[in-house]
Amino acid sequence: MITKRWSVDNSVDKKDSYSQCSQAADLLKKNEVVAFPTETVYGLGGNAENDEAVRKIFEAKGRPSDNPLIIHIADKGKLDAFVTEIPQNAQALMDRFWPGPLTLIFNLKEGVLSHYATADLSTVAVRMPDHPVALALLNKTGLPIAAPSANRSGRPSPTTADHVWEDLNGRIAGLVDGGPTGVGVESTVVDCTGDVPVILRPGGITREQLEEAVGEIIVDPALADESQAPKSPGMKYRHYAPDAPLYLVEGTKEDIQYFVEDKKKEGLSVGVLTTSENLEFYRADFIYACGQRDKLETVASSLYEALRYFNTTNADIIFCEMFPGEGVGHAIMNRLMKAAGHRVIRR
Repeated sequence: MITKRWSVDNSVDKKDSYSQCSQAADLLKKNEVVAFPTETVYGLGGNAENDEAVRKIFEAKGRPSDNPLIIHIADKGKLDAFVTEIPQNAQALMDRFWPGPLTLIFNLKEGVLSHYATADLSTVAVRMPDHPVALALLNKTGLPIAAPSANRSGRPSPTTADHVWEDLNGRIAGLVDGGPTGVGVESTVVDCTGDVPVILRPGGITREQLEEAVGEIIVDPALADESQAPKSPGMKYRHYAPDAPLYLVEGTKEDIQYFVEDKKKEGLSVGVLTTSENLEFYRADFIYACGQRDKLETVASSLYEALRYFNTTNADIIFCEMFPGEGVGHAIMNRLMKAAGHRVIRR
């Protein structure tokens, strides 16, 4: 398959000027799959109403088909077509955070969306992205678009078009290049089908921000207990991992350097994932500064770039600092834990 690639200047405010989006939208309406930028990561979109289109998403990613997908819309009015109701808490969150990096789970209206998109569940995950290119594309299709991250399953999520090209060139019909994404980690997923909203996946909107909007928020126990099956799209299987084994180190930078030196004595090439504050401290074969520790949003925005960096090296093992678990740090540590396969070591 030949993958078409279009470059779009996402600083242009006139959405109708995105002629490339019209070409990409035409492919989506023909039930092909197209990658496009959002404010979080690049998504791989397909018509959520069509079984063939959704199957193509799973095939391109190599993703198990029992994993539900997030539906992207550009108009809140589209919700009524495929959800049974919009609870009060959900409406409050939509009013506050849409468009934005927040996915909400609703009870599903039967017979509208492809059962592959929802993995035969009775619920559906929906969000409205806060990116001009994504909104232009969604508006031009007029369709609900199912879109997981545009990477091969298990690999770090893509935050640039080049990441998508590396993983999916020749496997998808098109790629809309809108430049680097902003937030860097995927959207927060909140289940609004019960009396109290439940965070199923931490992301770009923090628990603290959600509570300001609707009061009490519960965190899914599966986020802290890996023995429980997660309920959120994109959280069921191993994700985000670089090629070399990644270990999170609970301790000081001196503890990390101890492990580095120990592995170098064994003849291994060692990588360290750190922040700019500690960049000059480490003596390792490969070192990557992932933002600033005192500005965790910068860590979130460059996290997947950092994990992909190590795939360009011959690192045999990677050690990584840990981060506070509050605010956006909750999302960072969630992704790092999955990337490391929950391997945490202490000196």
